[in-house]
Amino acid sequence: MILAEARRDSEKLRGEGDAVAAKIYADAYSKDPEFYAFYRSMEVYKNSMKNGDTSMVLSPDSEFFKYFENMGGN
Repeated sequence: MILAEARRDSEKLRGEGDAVAAKIYADAYSKDPEFYAFYRSMEVYKNSMKNGDTSMVLSPDSEFFKYFENMGGN
């Protein structure tokens, strides 16, 4: 009984947290869509190479590297 209640409460809190995160992302996107796209791309870069033993073979003009084209910040 205690375990079931703890699971229920944790799922409820997780759902509430997900809802808050979704609102934050939506607000960020509506304020600056280009920055939001940049930020999400950086998250993908980080997560795709997280475990350290990932190998990727990509063309330098791949969409994956779109934000690395202009390192001057423009």
